Amino acid sequence: MIGSAERYIDGTTRNGVMNIFDKGFAPAEATIRYMDGDYVVLKPGTFVRCAITGKPIALDELFYWSVDRQEPYADAEAAHTAFERYGRGV
Repeated sequence: MIGSAERYIDGTTRNGVMNIFDKGFAPAEATIRYMDGDYVVLKPGTFVRCAITGKPIALDELFYWSVDRQEPYADAEAAHTAFERYGRGV
């Protein structure tokens, strides 16, 4: 019988481990280094904020960013707006 703590097969419990379904979970903003076709998470989090709209973007929904400016964009329209404002480079 399983008690109040979730137990793994080896008998250990998941003390202190949280996921998005746990009560009290608070999303945190990640710090990212944007590269060509990929990115590296420097500070763990669940989202980044669009540089144009300010909307939060879940990391698994992050498809648009600028390597030169190191900025994320919520969608193609926001990326295009950044291009119109700043051009291609820094």
